[in-house]
Amino acid sequence: MAASVGLLLRRALTPCRRWALPGLQQCSAAAPLCAAPPARLYAAAAKNTKRGSQKAKKEEAQKKKGRGRRLLLSKPVDDVYLTWYYERPSYHVEEAVGMLKKFQELDFTYPKQFVYINVTLDMELQKKKKVDQFASIVLLPYRFTDETNKVLVFTESGQETWVFQRCECGRRLRDSSHMPPLSCNEQEAEIARENGAAVVGGIELIKWILEEEIQVDFYIAVPAIMPKLIPLRSKLKQKYPSTKRNSLGHDIPKMLQFFREGLEYKVQDEHLIKTRIARLDMPTEQIIANLKTIIEDICKFKPSSAGPFVKKLVIRSSTSEGLLLNLDGLLPEAEKVEEKEETAEDDEEKPVQESVST
Repeated sequence: MAASVGLLLRRALTPCRRWALPGLQQCSAAAPLCAAPPARLYAAAAKNTKRGSQKAKKEEAQKKKGRGRRLLLSKPVDDVYLTWYYERPSYHVEEAVGMLKKFQELDFTYPKQFVYINVTLDMELQKKKKVDQFASIVLLPYRFTDETNKVLVFTESGQETWVFQRCECGRRLRDSSHMPPLSCNEQEAEIARENGAAVVGGIELIKWILEEEIQVDFYIAVPAIMPKLIPLRSKLKQKYPSTKRNSLGHDIPKMLQFFREGLEYKVQDEHLIKTRIARLDMPTEQIIANLKTIIEDICKFKPSSAGPFVKKLVIRSSTSEGLLLNLDGLLPEAEKVEEKEETAEDDEEKPVQESVST
């Protein structure tokens, strides 16, 4: 009885869904399983906004690129400044060497440290060609080290004589108990020994060179023995004796002095030469003389059709920063003349182009 009364009261107090909340039944009804998913009315607009933002970013990046790097200032006013806001200063060679000496005194570094140069070359030629990388040896007017190169001398056998020579590279090359004696011209061999040759011999040395039992820095020879040294051409490559490298001739003392005391340098990374030229405790005049000698030797390898060969020259010591040098007074006269001719040709072409355009 009580349960039926409670049920009646609940029905009476609960309003009808149809008139109390019209449309609620339609909204609360579950969607059929086969119905299509609702359409995304703003999806296309969202994609368009993304594309628009990407275009804006690209335009901003292009504007930044178009602006480019700000123009560098010529000379700072204060002693402390940001280096990337100013052009790199260049110095005359006398001023630069004096600065290196002052750096050494202020830093209390080793006074007999070496002086180095970095030479940047323009190796480009016409029609997408480049100058071949080269190596050379130059005899400086002022020596700055007691080190000498090891030189081997090939001499032609005249009369049968026996010559014994010990190599200075740290091992015994020839000994009467292990190896037969070497035959060579007695007079040439004696001259070579007196002038500091590390190894002297004839064609018997070919075998030991091919087997790498003999290792020296340079090889020189007299012309008479050259036909017998052909097996060494592929082994020695650029160090094969030749008149072009001044390693073939009859003047053995002169060749030995050149190769024992000469400074060897070569092109690295297709356009860069790094080499030492002097000691910092040497007089400024001697350092400059050595520098000019090397630059003149480098300019000999410039092709006649090429423009200015030396693009940039930096000097430094073992513990100092690099100083950019002004090339005025350092390049050979031929290099300067060609630069003037090129500028004159450019000046002549300009009015011709202007007349055509008008």
